[in-house]
Amino acid sequence: MKRVLALDFDGVIADSAPEAFVVAARTFARLRPACALAAALAPLDGDAAPPRAVVDAHPLYAAFLELMPLGNRAEDYGVVLDSLERDASLPDQGAYDAWRDRIDREWLRGFHRAFYQVRAALAERDPAGWNALIGPYPLLPELLRRRAGDALLAIATAKDRVSVGRLLHTWGMGDLFPPERVLDKEAGVSKAAHLVELQRRSGVPFREITFVDDKVNHLDTAAPLGVRCALAAWGYNGERERRIARERGYLVCGLGDVEGQIFGSA
Repeated sequence: MKRVLALDFDGVIADSAPEAFVVAARTFARLRPACALAAALAPLDGDAAPPRAVVDAHPLYAAFLELMPLGNRAEDYGVVLDSLERDASLPDQGAYDAWRDRIDREWLRGFHRAFYQVRAALAERDPAGWNALIGPYPLLPELLRRRAGDALLAIATAKDRVSVGRLLHTWGMGDLFPPERVLDKEAGVSKAAHLVELQRRSGVPFREITFVDDKVNHLDTAAPLGVRCALAAWGYNGERERRIARERGYLVCGLGDVEGQIFGSA
């Protein structure tokens, strides 16, 4: 029987945190021009994308990365920046969820819409600079091409289909993921919705689907379906998330051992 390997995009296939930070910063500044973070976010603004070195050295970037694993969708980047603006301490998922719950729902919906508008504008105005902020993780394209005959490859992402398609084409990976197996943010709010639709389209039983994500909360929503769950330890997570994943019985994979753990042999 054919198996399915379903991969999240950001943090699993794509090292896209620098791009997410830039787009989130511009969106936040657009919605809150007088915010306390305005001066700090200003170097990330403009028509062109900032150089990767500027992003890596930004004083808020490390804190942004630390909180990324606790969110789910584009509006969560707004939640992260809101917490940084107010110097909130969010040590775990419960604290993060409580902070998110206090934010106006309409503001969150507005951030979600604006985030994709800002991303599309940047990609159109400065495609080279936009691409320079995102790249595939080392070894992964070669691994997926080598194993494409062993499983149906699919993407389950909260990103938009247009951005995913552009990036896969740029990296020479577009042929690995046919359109019917690229499920983007329109497939549903949770990754469980993505996997239910993927199962319907492929006809492969849930027990033969492996789902790889870099966020434990995404694996938690998928696990009750009966899929095999794996945390991408190379993505946007830390020892906190890896420990929780192991406690819950999920695979925890690094780039060096993911092939053996997923397919049984390197």
